[in-house]
Amino acid sequence: MAQQATPVRQARLGRALGPRETAVSGVVLLLPDGREDSERRPSALRSAVSVRPLARRLLRVSREEGLAAHTVHYRRLGWNGEEADPAQDASWAVDEVLRRYGDVSVCLVGLGMGGRAALRAGGHEVVDAVVALAPRLPEEDTAVPPEPVKQLVGRRVLLVHGTSDRRTDPERSFRLAARAKKANRDVCRFEVHSDGHGLRQYRSEVYALTADFVRGALFGRPFSRPVQDALAAPPPLGLRMPLAAGFGQSRPK
Repeated sequence: MAQQATPVRQARLGRALGPRETAVSGVVLLLPDGREDSERRPSALRSAVSVRPLARRLLRVSREEGLAAHTVHYRRLGWNGEEADPAQDASWAVDEVLRRYGDVSVCLVGLGMGGRAALRAGGHEVVDAVVALAPRLPEEDTAVPPEPVKQLVGRRVLLVHGTSDRRTDPERSFRLAARAKKANRDVCRFEVHSDGHGLRQYRSEVYALTADFVRGALFGRPFSRPVQDALAAPPPLGLRMPLAAGFGQSRPK
């Protein structure tokens, strides 16, 4: 009896969240967290649940602009060294957005390992903006090249990191942001005082900040004053901007 071939794993987009009566003019691709090394396929349910509250916040403030959101379901849970599987899947997802929606604005929003994937895949020619929340960046090693940043030129980029993150050193995202800022002035980074990797303590503020940034980057809406200041300030000020408690409470929800 012939041995059956192992099915080839494929990345896929989750169910579209967004307008049903309004034409789609912008798409957010949500990239969940992952692991450093794992060949296992992630749980689709767990991935969707982890990013759904953020997706809902983004859609609430951008419903009039025609924003749609999709979760990217990875082929494998791990980054897996040079394979950079989540980044490859993110690039595939952007191509799939073009196939489904045509010429629309695209923003990559990643959490943890998904943040690293968003930064790496941000060089896709149709990506307009990148948001990396507590990105899991590797330790710096003189024997290997640092994480690339040139692909982020021409994009608006937001990084957010908790100062008490014990899973991935927040200084790594600061150093990457500093390198990116030298090539691209449209880079800013916010620090969430005493928050950990999941950014749970100030989740509402982090979601409000992300929504403010996405709305401005994709649809030309005015950024909040803190985001304007962070983008305009020279390093290190614009890369160590504190996220104030209560951010966004007086802005549209």
